[in-house]
Amino acid sequence: MMDPFLTVTTTIVGERATVLSATGEIDGDSRKILGEAADAAIAAGQHRLVIDLTGVTFCDSGGLSLFVELHRRITALGGELRLAGLREMVATVVRATNLDRLLLLYPTVDEAVEASRHAG
Repeated sequence: MMDPFLTVTTTIVGERATVLSATGEIDGDSRKILGEAADAAIAAGQHRLVIDLTGVTFCDSGGLSLFVELHRRITALGGELRLAGLREMVATVVRATNLDRLLLLYPTVDEAVEASRHAG
């Protein structure tokens, strides 16, 4: 069996944030893996999500559209989505599509989690 292009690990950090740590490539096929992890967190009442992209080496429009969808869903629930640890290639794609104006971006997971702790 072939290894998946993307793996996601979920970590609940205190009462204020859930970190979804992604490793690999996010594209139209693999985005389902991250989407399902986010769905599970949201269903469990976790509405402050941090997606750790430190281990993501590639992200196409499928991944970007997932980020937008999650942002809309979570903000509708009164929560927040934060992206952390974007590698230069991923950050360039986010900036080129102006999603840096919509999404909350942080250099590190720790900074994103800390910001979640201080959010409403």
